[in-house]
Amino acid sequence: MIQGAAQPALAARSSSRPAVVATFWTLLLGLAAAKLAVHLLSSGLLTYGYMTDELYYLDCADHLAWGYVDHPPLSVGILWLVRATLGDSLLALRLLPALAGCATVVLVGLMARELGGGRTAQGLAALAALISPVYLAVGAFYSMNAFEPALWALVAYLLLRICNGASPRLWLLIGVVIGLGLLNKLSMFWLGLGLAVGLVLTPERRLVVTPWPWCAAAIALALFAPHIVWQVQHDWATLEFMRNAGQYKLLSKSPFTFLGEQVLIMNPLVVPFWLAGLLYYFIAADGRPFRLLGWVWITVFLLLVGQEATRSNYIAPAYAVLLAAGGVAVERCARRRSWRWLPSAVAATFALAGVALLPFAVDLLPPERFVAYQRAIGLDAPTDDVTPIGNMPIHLALKFHAQAVFDAASHAYAGLQPEDRARVGILTRRFGEAASINFFGRPAGLPHAISPQNNYWLWGPGAYTGEVMLTVGYKEGELRALFEHVDPASAISCEYCMPELTATPVYLCRGPRRPLAEIWSTLKNYV
Repeated sequence: MIQGAAQPALAARSSSRPAVVATFWTLLLGLAAAKLAVHLLSSGLLTYGYMTDELYYLDCADHLAWGYVDHPPLSVGILWLVRATLGDSLLALRLLPALAGCATVVLVGLMARELGGGRTAQGLAALAALISPVYLAVGAFYSMNAFEPALWALVAYLLLRICNGASPRLWLLIGVVIGLGLLNKLSMFWLGLGLAVGLVLTPERRLVVTPWPWCAAAIALALFAPHIVWQVQHDWATLEFMRNAGQYKLLSKSPFTFLGEQVLIMNPLVVPFWLAGLLYYFIAADGRPFRLLGWVWITVFLLLVGQEATRSNYIAPAYAVLLAAGGVAVERCARRRSWRWLPSAVAATFALAGVALLPFAVDLLPPERFVAYQRAIGLDAPTDDVTPIGNMPIHLALKFHAQAVFDAASHAYAGLQPEDRARVGILTRRFGEAASINFFGRPAGLPHAISPQNNYWLWGPGAYTGEVMLTVGYKEGELRALFEHVDPASAISCEYCMPELTATPVYLCRGPRRPLAEIWSTLKNYV
């Protein structure tokens, strides 16, 4: 009788497992689908337009290489494939960034499961990743930043699998992901450093005497090697870019300022959640086997907070490990104290907080309504650059700048005499202005724009002599040192752009004091 009773129970457990798995995937994929819907909507009906940075990536895709001054090559190579297969519409450009953001949401939920969390922990962790403004913002336009959180989360998930007894051969896959991550953005080095620190400071140091982590490092280095060769061939251009950015572009911040900005980029109401996740690794007995991941976040945080000039979002991909653990911490707390209401309260709070800050991350409200909303709640986005940001966060403002620059350049070009149109060139101070003119101007018949900033400087002035040039972004005094005749030809009009980007008119310049090719080396601006 006992044996007969056990068989139905065993059958019930085995039959319930597929239902649990189905519920798990339904939950995570449902949250991912919600994120995808937000991004598709903000790139379609509600969009502010193309962002200058993603147009720069399109120009880079016309010059495939193993490196660029301000980013490694992977995101550009992916974009080349996107444009070749889907075109360069806004939806085409932003589909993969949106899907990468969805992958981050799913991976955070999977990490919570590997940490021992049930459906409540998995759902809360994934929801926290969904509503974090910084994850929403980087998924709303094409750049290397869009793929960074998913790559970090994948490495963390694989590490958790290994900690839970999975085959050490997963280290080989970790090496591949880290190598691809380095080819996407150099910040993957920070994850590698955090991983090394975690291995040394936890019992997982036993892995160091096995060949697997070293094989992972070798694979990552082999994948990254072509970019190192490119850097050598171009005099370590990215190091010069980073040095100049720290000296001339980024604001100096105190540790307290940097810490305060973390509250904003991850959503203020999520702070207790990720702090609980951090404590889970170091205090909870169930979290100690995974303490390696806690050290990853601490290492990256200390590395960035110790820098005088940094960006608030640089640490964003490291938060995935805390969000996953935060879901487990809340679930365990609710179970231990019999607070059945706690998970629902946290989920409702997250949903409301996410909706409240959604307009700061993606194109959701008409610009005039966003400005009014921002003033009404009295919340400003973190500022990382010395340049004033104006009425809108910089990642939103730059979506207005592209069209405004093209309109001004097009107006100036239309006012030229026919003989001048045949030989005029366009010189812009910043890469975003050149990219905007090249993207919108190509079908309109405008000449190709050049710039001395970042990779445009490497591409050179082309065949332009400088005899007749339209310039964008330069001040009159700067131009008179280069040309004999400088006259205003048009002006950039953009209410929601960054003030500095609309402060100078478009000038028509004639009579170069020296040929453009001769002075090109003196114009270099890696920043």
